[in-house]
Amino acid sequence: MDINTQTLRSAYVGFNAAFQAGLAAATSMWPRIATRVPSNTKTQEYGWLGQMPGFREWIGDRQVNGLAKHGYSLKNRSFENTIAVDRDDFNDDNLGIYAPVFQQFGSTAVTFPDTLVFPLLKNGFTEACYDEQYFFDADHPVLDRHGDPVSVANTDGGAGTPWFLLDVSRPLKPLIYQERKPFTDLVRTDSETDEAVFTRKEFRYGLDGRCEVGFGFWQMAWGSKQTLDATHYEAARAGLTGMKGDYERPLAINPGLLVVPPSLEGAARRLIANETLPQGGTNEWYRTAEILVVPWLA
Repeated sequence: MDINTQTLRSAYVGFNAAFQAGLAAATSMWPRIATRVPSNTKTQEYGWLGQMPGFREWIGDRQVNGLAKHGYSLKNRSFENTIAVDRDDFNDDNLGIYAPVFQQFGSTAVTFPDTLVFPLLKNGFTEACYDEQYFFDADHPVLDRHGDPVSVANTDGGAGTPWFLLDVSRPLKPLIYQERKPFTDLVRTDSETDEAVFTRKEFRYGLDGRCEVGFGFWQMAWGSKQTLDATHYEAARAGLTGMKGDYERPLAINPGLLVVPPSLEGAARRLIANETLPQGGTNEWYRTAEILVVPWLA
């Protein structure tokens, strides 16, 4: 094959078609637990995370819900992924071997946020959220009916493999995926005068984007390192369904998603996917939550 502007353009069209097919076919897990928040600045502020305002009977003047001014912000990071096509493969008309490579390239772009969101969930025991406590902590400050701060927990500790019970029914899910520039545009450096072509005989194709992940409302998530069994699952459900906001306003949390690593899939299914107990009798926790098995938690 002669290498010229036309053949390079044709090759890019083919590579991009395979890339777009990969984008279209791939699926990701992160939207189950994180809300996509568009970003148009270098750093996004989330001071409003301090409150979940509720309604009251309108007597007298309106009472404005002043959102707590927390200093929680997420600074977008840049990420890239680049592959090279050997010039010899152009010369030998051997470009067909790259179709699955570029299709996988598109698939990787779709699942990349998973590699950020789920490790952040796992690190919630040691990373702070908007109230400056760890996301999973026993000392989240909340105001009681008298306006005095009290400590509220969304974890029961432990030292084993972590698992998570989440309410993902709200517009804002427990985690945030902040997107500044999506990973959807395949760019190329494929001129014969490019440095990489001259020194390494490589035509390069790449993706880049900008994003960040962070924590939303801790009240919608329970993290545990205890044994995943009926006793601790019941404690997690009780902790979330009994969650209250400031001044003891019930939050009506609905814990419907049990997130586990592959090593706990069996325990999760025995706990809530079996209608009857091993020793006989009805399983009271049957289908009380959906199970999400996440490889990025391994």
